[in-house]
Amino acid sequence: METSLVFFSQLSMCEPKAKTIFKLIHGSGKEETSKEAKIRVSPEEAIKWGESFDKLLSHKDGLETFTRFLKTEFSEENIEFWIACEDFKKSKDPQQIIRKAKAIYEKFIQNDAPQEVNLDFHTKEIISKSITQPTLQSFDVAQSRVYQLMEQDSYMRFLKSDIYLDLTKGRSQRPTNLRRRSRSFTYNEFQDAKSDVAIWL
Repeated sequence: METSLVFFSQLSMCEPKAKTIFKLIHGSGKEETSKEAKIRVSPEEAIKWGESFDKLLSHKDGLETFTRFLKTEFSEENIEFWIACEDFKKSKDPQQIIRKAKAIYEKFIQNDAPQEVNLDFHTKEIISKSITQPTLQSFDVAQSRVYQLMEQDSYMRFLKSDIYLDLTKGRSQRPTNLRRRSRSFTYNEFQDAKSDVAIWL
């Protein structure tokens, strides 16, 4: 039995994972329309996503579903940063490395970045000092910490969400209720916090 899962049209199930990741980072290049595309996820496949966070992210539909969940919490900058880092590590040309590193820094790392992720001061300082001569490892520590935050915080809530539970039970998708957190945990704060604790308005 399969469950219909609704996504915006730029996320097509017919496209390879690499192209999907590109569109999650850069967008489709076209204005969004009200038309939505459906992808089908079997309950058996969805259940596998609950085995580990890595299994969720390694599956194209799992990555899209988790991104959709984070958008309901207004924290999609975390997964978009992680995706951008994965894309960055595939860079070959030195100029491409510099260009992509600068784009990631300006979008996710620098103070008041449009999609600033929560990182401790020390990690941000190291990145800012090396951004003029970046390497493929420049964001490894930051990516690892954002991954840990998502795995121990957002992923735990995802597994309890209607978005995920409906898929595992083969139920039709229900309307998603949006809710906003007043802020996200920083890495240092999270070390002593329980995984399912969050601050809500």
